[in-house]
Amino acid sequence: MSFTIKQSALATCIDVSNSLVYKRSPSIRRHPFSPVLNLQNIPKRTNVLVSKPLHISSIESIGKEKKPVIQCNAYEADKSEPIEAAEQVKSEAAKRVKIGIYFATWWGLNVVFNIYNKKVLNAYPYPWLTSTLSLACGSLMMLISWATRIAETPKTDFEFWKTLFPVAVAHTIGHVAATVSMSKVAVSFTHIIKSGEPAFSVLVSRFLLGESFPLSVYLSLIPIIGGCALSALTELNFNMTGFMGAMISNLAFVLRNIFSKKGMKGKSVSGMNYYACLSLLSLVILTPFAIAVEGPQMWAAGWETALSQIGPQFIW
Repeated sequence: MSFTIKQSALATCIDVSNSLVYKRSPSIRRHPFSPVLNLQNIPKRTNVLVSKPLHISSIESIGKEKKPVIQCNAYEADKSEPIEAAEQVKSEAAKRVKIGIYFATWWGLNVVFNIYNKKVLNAYPYPWLTSTLSLACGSLMMLISWATRIAETPKTDFEFWKTLFPVAVAHTIGHVAATVSMSKVAVSFTHIIKSGEPAFSVLVSRFLLGESFPLSVYLSLIPIIGGCALSALTELNFNMTGFMGAMISNLAFVLRNIFSKKGMKGKSVSGMNYYACLSLLSLVILTPFAIAVEGPQMWAAGWETALSQIGPQFIW
C-alpha cells in the first residue's frame, strides 16, 4: 500500500526517535555505520511504499561497547495491532472453537447415554448395579489407555487420593441418585429437575461458603426454580422417589464441585486423568453399597426375567 508523508512530519518522527535514543543512553555516540536520513533532498511530498507501517518496539544495547540497537516490528495495517497480538487473537479463537466442540460432543454423548440408560433400566430395573457398571466401564477404558500409553499415566500419591475422597463420595451419591431417578420417572423429567443445579450452587455457596452474588444472579434463579416447580406439578407420571433422586443428585454434584475447587488447587492431575481417578475411587466406594442394597440374588433373577422377555439383544 502507498502512504504519503509530509517532510515536516517525517522530520518530527526522526527527531523524536533520536531524542529518545540519546535521552536513554546519553553516553552513547552515533555508530559510524548507523543509517542517517538526509531530509534536505527530500521533496515536499514523498510517496513511501511499505507493506506494513513500522514502530519502534524496544531499544537495546549489544556488544562490548554497548551500541544502541533499535528493533522495529510491523503493525497490522487494518487493526493497528502488533503481529504477536494478532496471533494471540487467532489462538484464542481456536481455543473457543475447540471448547465449543467439546461442549457439543459432551451434549450429544449425554443424550445417547440417557436414552440407552433408560432402555436398560426399563428392562433391568436395578439402578445401583447399572451405576456400578457405568463407573466400571469408564474405569476400564482409562486403565487400558494408561497401559497402552494412549493417555499419560497420572502421578499421584496418598495425599492426592485423600483429598479426592470427599469429591468421590459426592460424585458417587450424585451418580446413583440420578440413575435411581431415571429408573422411576421419564428421562426428560429427571433432567428438568436437574436443570435446577445452578440454584443449588448459588444457595450452597451463599450459606456454606459465605460467598455473595449480585442481585441479577438471584433474580435469574426465579425462572429456573419456577420452571422446575411447574414441571413437577404438571408431570403426569410423577414419582416422589424419582423427584427426590434428582434433587439429591443436584445437591451432591454441587458439593462435588465445591470440594473439587477447594481441595484440588495446585494438584498436578487435571482434565481427563482427574475424572478417571474420580471414577476409579467412586467405583471402589459404590461397589459394596450396590451389593448390600440389591445383591447378586436380585441381579440374577432380574437377568433371567430380562432375557426371557427381551431376548439376547438385551445384552447389547
